[in-house]
Amino acid sequence: MILPYRILERKRAGMRLAEEEILEVVRGAADGSWSDAQLGAFLMASAIHGLDVEETRALTLGMLESGERWFLARDVPDLCDKHSTGGIGDKTSLVLPFLLAACGLPVSMLAGRGLGHSGGTMDKLEAIPGIDLNLDRARCLDLLGRCGVAFGGATGGIAPADRRLYALRDVTATVESLPLITASILSKKLAMGAAAVVFDVKAGNGAFMQDEESARELARMLVETARGLGTKVSALITDMSQPLGRWCGNAAEVREGLDCLEGRGPEDLMEVTYRLAEEVAALVGHPRKRADLEGAIASGRARERFDQWAVLQGASPAWVLAPKLDLAPVERPLLAGRSGVLSRIDTRQLGMLLIEAGTGRVRPDSEIDHGVSLLVEARLGDEVREGDELGRLFLRRDDIGLVERFKACFVVSDGEAQAPPLLLGRIG
Repeated sequence: MILPYRILERKRAGMRLAEEEILEVVRGAADGSWSDAQLGAFLMASAIHGLDVEETRALTLGMLESGERWFLARDVPDLCDKHSTGGIGDKTSLVLPFLLAACGLPVSMLAGRGLGHSGGTMDKLEAIPGIDLNLDRARCLDLLGRCGVAFGGATGGIAPADRRLYALRDVTATVESLPLITASILSKKLAMGAAAVVFDVKAGNGAFMQDEESARELARMLVETARGLGTKVSALITDMSQPLGRWCGNAAEVREGLDCLEGRGPEDLMEVTYRLAEEVAALVGHPRKRADLEGAIASGRARERFDQWAVLQGASPAWVLAPKLDLAPVERPLLAGRSGVLSRIDTRQLGMLLIEAGTGRVRPDSEIDHGVSLLVEARLGDEVREGDELGRLFLRRDDIGLVERFKACFVVSDGEAQAPPLLLGRIG
């Protein structure tokens, strides 16, 4: 056994860790022999000094092999998976699985909790009354056989080392570390063993990788590492310089996901969802045309798949027939203080303020308020007049100072402005 003190001492000094030292950290995270303080020190040193290619590979494989591996594609050869690096209002995971399942392609996902300023799919799904995201291999295969979709949370069985490290990254300001992101994502995605995975790597001020080149670097790292381990994979780089869709907040995003499945989804959200669906369908060897995907929504098949899945994963049939997802009761408009063009949205700050208002966790044991929400009513490049509504907040309690800080995230200026393109690139 290598003493944790010696490993932390070496990494604090910026030294490269050997594979057995990295594996000792992973074992300590998985079996509890390393304390939260020791793991937090490792994460901070790694975020500051970085991990090289070999350290990252060792961390990824160690975390992957720290628990169960399901090899689901052995039983479901066409199984698809998708992962987003996260942002504000990013709810494609609430739409894409049911869209693809309605087109004959099964999808399984391990959903994550909120991380940093970014909302988590698991937190959003838990806004559905009664939903049960506990998943093992047998239940996953049963769900895939019955409705073509299976959602689960990160279990103690799959990548247990990541379960601890993921929660600690969220509260130690180490979320943005590229190697830590890569190891965390792949240890869960590859443990499930889908036939093909598409990554949605976000770029922009609301993403963890704010500049496009950093996003490309992460996309390349994810694609090359996963491909080297035998998975069909590609990555799209998409814009996160403003919220995706119109709603931000757990219950509100589920509501907007249902709107998408019923043909009322915002154009930007639907475009990213369609692109990702087309990409992973092609990877798995069963391409689907845009018309096929649009037809699955227009015919009602995609919404029917959601209803089937929701009941099978615990939602009551009565709720499915009449979904009710309440928003927080205190409504406050965000009004433009001047006329001009909406030239910038501080999307990352919007995410942090939403967490402060209750949508995420300030501490690992914090309670989440599913009803706190933000409706974004103006988009980058829109002309606005003084007094126009840029957005609307739904809060649990009135807080004028918090409302003003939300309002400050929307920058109106003179001249012209345009939103970046939604699709910024593709790796793979």
